[in-house]
Amino acid sequence: MKSSFELQDALFIGFCATLLVVLKSMLRLKLGLSGHSMFLMTFFYLICYGAVGKVGCITVCGLLAGLVAMLLSVGKGGPLIIIKFGLPAMAMDLALLLIAGVFSIRWQSIILALVGCIAWAGKGWVGNLLVGMSGQVALAKFGLNFIQGSVFAVTAALIVPAVLKQLYAHDLLHRSHLNNK
Repeated sequence: MKSSFELQDALFIGFCATLLVVLKSMLRLKLGLSGHSMFLMTFFYLICYGAVGKVGCITVCGLLAGLVAMLLSVGKGGPLIIIKFGLPAMAMDLALLLIAGVFSIRWQSIILALVGCIAWAGKGWVGNLLVGMSGQVALAKFGLNFIQGSVFAVTAALIVPAVLKQLYAHDLLHRSHLNNK
């Protein structure tokens, strides 16, 4: 297996990153629930991995999405928005190094969604500590953010295998990485 991305892989990664940012900016939902942004992020990162099938593609997608969001001024944070998109993606790729090929695509998706959610909530935890929040309150807020985010992330992860099967069935993917164990 080649370690570099082919043109079709690079185009799909760019498509996922751009569509993630565009949908996130169009659907500015103020639900009042922490973690609802994890739905789109998890969905597109896992679709990207399912289509490309190479470790590292989630990180590239996340960093590219952060760069596009920064350039289009989507969200708050300026250049730090790259961390918002990139940190969960990097965590998912690191976890993928351990679990790639071990579980079915459904369980891989769920595990990766939870790992990405831990990284997402951890970013908030560190931010809360940096602004002077007490350790106990920051930890409680981390737990609440993780629980709320994981509901959205796992929901997205459960949708991914069906979407990948449909993409493959309609010959929209050039190879199958679906291992139905």
